Amino acid sequence: MRVFVTGASGWIGSALVPELIDAGDQVVGLARSDASAAALTKAGADVVRGTLDDLDVLRDAAGASDGVVHLAFKHDTAFSGGFQDAADADRRAVETFGEALAGSGRPFVLASGLLGLAPGRLSTEADGRTPDQLPEHLPSGPRTRMGTAHLTLTLADRNIRSSVLRLPPTVHGEGDHGFMAALVGIARDKGVAGYVGDGSQRWPAAHRDDVGHLFRLALEGAPAGSVLHAAAEEGVPIRSVAEVIGRHLDVPTRSVPAEEAAEHFTWLAGFIGLDSPASSGPTRELLGWRPTRPGLIEDLDKGHYFRTDAR
Repeated sequence: MRVFVTGASGWIGSALVPELIDAGDQVVGLARSDASAAALTKAGADVVRGTLDDLDVLRDAAGASDGVVHLAFKHDTAFSGGFQDAADADRRAVETFGEALAGSGRPFVLASGLLGLAPGRLSTEADGRTPDQLPEHLPSGPRTRMGTAHLTLTLADRNIRSSVLRLPPTVHGEGDHGFMAALVGIARDKGVAGYVGDGSQRWPAAHRDDVGHLFRLALEGAPAGSVLHAAAEEGVPIRSVAEVIGRHLDVPTRSVPAEEAAEHFTWLAGFIGLDSPASSGPTRELLGWRPTRPGLIEDLDKGHYFRTDAR
C-alpha cells in the first residue's frame, strides 16, 4: 500500500514508519520542518511538506494514497493554553480526510486517547463510542477531540474503513519526552517524587514499538467503525511509578495534597489524579495484537529516563 502518515517523524510515527516499510508498504509522511523531512527521507519514506492547517495538501495526499494514518496533533499549541485551537485544527483535518476518502473503502486510522475515558473503572472498547457517552467532566477542548473520534467512526457510513486507536497516557520507551519524562523532571526539580492522595490511580501503558505495530495491524485489518485500545498494561499505579522515580533520583517519595497538586505538578496536575485503567481484550482478539516489549515499570528501571541528556 501507499500510506500517508501525519506525525510520521514524531514519537509514534518514527516507530510506525519502519513497521510499514518492512512490511513492503510505501510511506508518504507529512513534514512541517526541514528536520522532519530529513528524518523521513533517512527512514526511507517520501515527504509531503505542510502542516495540519494546509487542508489542500492533506486532501491531495490522502486522495493519492491507499490508506491514511493520522497521528499528528498540535501538542505544542495544546499544552501552551490553546487546546481548543489544536482540537479544532484536528477536527478540520479529519473532515478533510473524510472528503478525500469517501466512497473508496480505503482505511483511515485516527490516534485518540484513553485517559479520562471512564474515570474510576476499567474502560473497554465499548466505552465512549457515541457523543452521549462523553465524560461530563471534560472541558471543551478534550470534548472536541473526542467528538472528532466519533466523527471518524461515522466515516464508515461513507464507505471508509475507519478506525479509532486509543492511546494510553504513557506510550513509553527510550527517547520519550511525554508524561513519564515530565514526571521525572518535576521530581528532579522539586526534590521529591510525588503522587496525589494514596497514589492508587491507575494509568494504562504501552511501549512505543508495540503501539507502532498495532497501528500497522489496524491499517491492514481493522473493520470499518472499529475502536481499538493500545493498552499493553491495563493500569499501573501512579505510586509505583513515583517509587521507581524516587529510587533512581535518590529523592523521597510522598503524597502531594490535592490542593497543592497544581503548584507541584503544573500542567500535569489535571491528569495525574485520574484513575483511568483500560483493557484491550477485544483489540487483541480482533487483530492478534500481542505486546512483547517491556512494561512501564521495567522500562523505567532501565534508567534511560533518568539521564540528564534525556530531559
